[in-house]
Amino acid sequence: QREFTQKKTFTSWINSILAKHTPPYVVSDLYTDIQQGHLLLDLLEVLSGQHLPREKGFNTFQCRSNIENALTFLKSRSLKLINIHVADIIEGKPSIVLGLIWTIIFHFHIEELARTLACTYSHTSPDCSSAVDSSPKASRSAKKSAKVKERWKMSATKALLLWAKEQCSLHGSVSVTDFKSSWRSGLAFLAIIQTLRPGLVDLEKAKARSNKENLKEAFRIAELELNIPRLLEPEDVDIVNPDEKSIMTYVAQFLQYSKNLPESEEDMQEKVREAMDWLAAQEKKLAKLLVETENETYYQKYKEMMSFMETFNQEKIPFLPVLSSQRGEAELSEGQQQMREEWDKVISQMNEWKAKLDQMLPSPLDSIEAWLQEVECLQAEDLPDLQDPFKAMPVFREMIVIFKGLMDCFDSHLDTLQSFKNEDEKNMPLVLPEKLEEMKRRLFSNIRSTNPSTFLEYHYGLCSAIANDVKLKLNIWDVKYGAKESVESLLENW
Repeated sequence: QREFTQKKTFTSWINSILAKHTPPYVVSDLYTDIQQGHLLLDLLEVLSGQHLPREKGFNTFQCRSNIENALTFLKSRSLKLINIHVADIIEGKPSIVLGLIWTIIFHFHIEELARTLACTYSHTSPDCSSAVDSSPKASRSAKKSAKVKERWKMSATKALLLWAKEQCSLHGSVSVTDFKSSWRSGLAFLAIIQTLRPGLVDLEKAKARSNKENLKEAFRIAELELNIPRLLEPEDVDIVNPDEKSIMTYVAQFLQYSKNLPESEEDMQEKVREAMDWLAAQEKKLAKLLVETENETYYQKYKEMMSFMETFNQEKIPFLPVLSSQRGEAELSEGQQQMREEWDKVISQMNEWKAKLDQMLPSPLDSIEAWLQEVECLQAEDLPDLQDPFKAMPVFREMIVIFKGLMDCFDSHLDTLQSFKNEDEKNMPLVLPEKLEEMKRRLFSNIRSTNPSTFLEYHYGLCSAIANDVKLKLNIWDVKYGAKESVESLLENW
């Protein structure tokens, strides 16, 4: 299933790129068409804008030469082509061909786009995630720097994921934590479309529809209104474990679209002024509400907060394009900088209000909320940099120990939450039902469904980095300390 989805997605992506080639080229069977080498060279020429050497014929020698030229060019771009050989491509081996195409997509499409986000995410982004989602995970991620470095491949993935989170966080409880199950409902795709082009979708209606209906609608709108090629079908995403690489490839097209949006400076300044006026009004409204609810019950305080946030989220829709602007600090006008400062101020006040109410939850919900936040914060932590694997290992081990210790409490917290009697001695509700449902959703969606493969993949990369470092040391020590056998003996004793 995964191989079939990748082949279909990658083929559609290649065709969208080769539509720009002169003459245009259409791939019918990826595994067969790639064997001659011309497909690879055409693709790389369009992506790089460079003219690459090639043999014009189609005999075995000429095909091999073209593939070698393509691989040589990729290596010149410092791409690591692990276990990708000319003979395997000529044979059209599925795993090798898909691995090569993914390397090209990741480097030329995803990493290039991720680099444009580096300056944007080097400051606190105008993100209202924790104002609309009680999880501190999203707000913590928004505050963290997503510097795109040439280190571990995950950095570009995280930059793209952070961008997707930011777009979705502007629309209530639409949560994105990965490039797999987070997209299954179709709501994340629709939320991004709503951010980029407000008014094209109705997210409230979408929440009542099936996954397949939402996915079908999202792909249709993206193709017709945003001119984004339809790389996926609903059945590719609405499964237990959808393909991460295929979803990343598709989501990156939305980021590309956002970069290409035309923007009049005069119109932008007018929108900034309107946004500033709205933010100032929200700040006054919030301050007044905090005073008015000071002596109210917990239930009433939380109800007022939910009402304020619901109105806030509805009223901000017209300002989404200016609030989610991807410009870096150097490109911002004075008005835009002031708008971001005002946005951060309002969101900070809302977050403080939400945090105080979470601390005031009746027992034992207060301890469960604190546990939820601790787990979510740990999940949001960046894994240690693999550039120094020996330093990364103890940090990673400590993270795993802490995570395991926290997860040991999962069952007891789940039982407590499900059996909680939500009424006081007068049979009045203690907590807003929406808050209980939100805590259950976080428990099941964000924590119980945590994908262990992320830790496993990182651990594999960590062990590989350590092994490579040890091999390098052995080669050096062989010169400095004598024969390999004596070095191995010294190492074993150590």
